[in-house]
Amino acid sequence: MANGNSLPLGPEIFSAQGICRAFDKEHGNHQVLSDVNVSLREGEIVGLLGRSGSGKSTLLRIIAGLIQPSEGSVMYQGQPVTGPQAGVAMVFQTFALFPWLTVMENVEAGLEAQGVARAERRRRALAAIDLIGLDGFENAYPRELSGGMRQRVGFARALVVQPNLLLMDEPFSALDVLTAETLRSDLLELWCEKRLGIKTVLIVTHNIEEAVFMCDRILILSSNPGRVVAEVPVTFPHPRNRLDPAFRRLVDDIYAKMTARKGADAAAKRLEFGSFLPEVSINLLAGMIETVAVAPYNGHADLPVIAEHMHLEVDELFLVAEMLEHFRFADVREGDITLTKAGMQYADYDTQQRKILFANHLLRNVPLAAHIRKVLAERRDQRAPRSRFEQELEDYLNDGAAAEALAAVIDWGRYAEIFSYNDQTETFSLDDVEGGQ
Repeated sequence: MANGNSLPLGPEIFSAQGICRAFDKEHGNHQVLSDVNVSLREGEIVGLLGRSGSGKSTLLRIIAGLIQPSEGSVMYQGQPVTGPQAGVAMVFQTFALFPWLTVMENVEAGLEAQGVARAERRRRALAAIDLIGLDGFENAYPRELSGGMRQRVGFARALVVQPNLLLMDEPFSALDVLTAETLRSDLLELWCEKRLGIKTVLIVTHNIEEAVFMCDRILILSSNPGRVVAEVPVTFPHPRNRLDPAFRRLVDDIYAKMTARKGADAAAKRLEFGSFLPEVSINLLAGMIETVAVAPYNGHADLPVIAEHMHLEVDELFLVAEMLEHFRFADVREGDITLTKAGMQYADYDTQQRKILFANHLLRNVPLAAHIRKVLAERRDQRAPRSRFEQELEDYLNDGAAAEALAAVIDWGRYAEIFSYNDQTETFSLDDVEGGQ
């Protein structure tokens, strides 16, 4: 086996077998990971690719020894992982720098914790800062740096401990597009030139193009719970060209794998009262319908093309597309989105006709919205406090997910005029809504 530079891979450096992880909830366990198997070999960059809820970051923290799996075994260089390991370093999404320390002091912090002598700390820190292109900023504080420069400090802090395995948790997602692209390219150049001193890299991402651009192998995780549903080798040599037809075909193939049906009845799967509901705005839902409905798509389009057209990251793209599917405005499968008859009607309708159509689909297909409307209609004063529905949802969802589900339904319900909501009094009502919805 070889990586994207056609170099033979070395021995296995890490393995995780049968990994399960559940978190306790008030009304039972929430399974985040189920029977996940991962192995990493020297000389490769491996990507963990999945949507929100797939457990990518949880798996990364298990690999780092920061949390323990509920079931399964984790081995690093042939030894069980029971906590943070020497030789494993992590780069975080949010920089995680100490604001009161200079660049030099931030980079030295990990070495100081290991008891490395001051002179050696300084020598290694200077070398790492120079390597990632921040020489001259040794005495600057994080507040003086741009986002890209702060993330470079994060990389230097990880590299200075000379790890065998570098773990990266969406390290470019907080950066603007151009800065992220520059940092990716610089990191890959250092990797290909073997200047990083790292044997293996594992990167968590939700960006399909990023995974294909950087990785030698991509593990695709399903959601709720997270399972490895596909392993995709990437054999293109570095540097890679995003416009290469083979590159585009692989991106399309991964989109298809991430939207593949899990069974014959997948299209008929409906939301339940306690289903998680993401906060997807009406503007995004309408925008995707309008985009797909017109030429050149005329009701059917590839998701990667729509993602580029609407400037959406994969997480947001899938959330919008899947909510359209739940509303029965679209069908999503094999990397494509096709508008239903109702979806095409929505695109053609005027504003008031859209509201009426959306209201009908909201009440038919989102049980939480129908439940709120029913409770209000049955009450003499046609009012109910938000807390009543929050308490019901918390039998199924954690506090944060319950709040997000209610926020989503409030947004959709206001637009559809199936109920009103007063944020100051936190009260639902049927005041000033159309009674015939």
